[in-house]
Amino acid sequence: MCGRVFVRSSFAELMAAFADVRRGDNLASLEPGPRHNGAPSLIYPIIVRDTQSVRGAFSEARWGLVPSWVKEAKPKVQPAQARCESIKTNGMFRGAYRSRRCLVPIDGYFEWKATKSGKQPYALAMADGKPFCLAGIWESRPDPVLRPGTEPKTFAIVTCPPNELVASIHDRMPVILHEKDYARWLGEDHDPADLMVPYPSELMKIWPVSTRVNNVRNQEADLLDPIEPEEPELL
Repeated sequence: MCGRVFVRSSFAELMAAFADVRRGDNLASLEPGPRHNGAPSLIYPIIVRDTQSVRGAFSEARWGLVPSWVKEAKPKVQPAQARCESIKTNGMFRGAYRSRRCLVPIDGYFEWKATKSGKQPYALAMADGKPFCLAGIWESRPDPVLRPGTEPKTFAIVTCPPNELVASIHDRMPVILHEKDYARWLGEDHDPADLMVPYPSELMKIWPVSTRVNNVRNQEADLLDPIEPEEPELL
């Protein structure tokens, strides 16, 4: 379902891979180094619609969507994912889907496969190793407690049924967008539903990784090294 992502390069290097995207002004909270085990609640660069660039602009946002109409200072519900099947009708997501869509650039993500001995984590990425963008939605609202006078952004990643590759380990996957569709996802189309489909299996790769990735405190680069899984069979 994509509850963890990784960025091998620094955020500055990741943004350099999208050189035609304008740099926004609010990027101060982004950590400079790579993030080999990125979880919800952390700050990430996202790409949002921009009047100055058809390719959009980088902004920073915290992973875990909080709509502007939520009044709680610390909301109990901050979804990290939004299902494509209900994104148009779910009150938590429908406003953002209509007019506040974003791209989430990453190098890959983790997913877990249920086995007889526990859950085995896998890393998934593009077959060519290049960074790519997930489909996301974003919201903003005032934060008088932590950041007075600001309206920080939050985001969620859109998920869809899996392709054949991902289906071997899980029943959901994030919506991965083709580069040719980036502008449309960011654009004014209120319902680009045809983009929320499984990404082609042949353009992706998958490999088992250490269960050390289960602990978000672990951030070492060797978390991404392939291993031999102890138990390949599903429950």
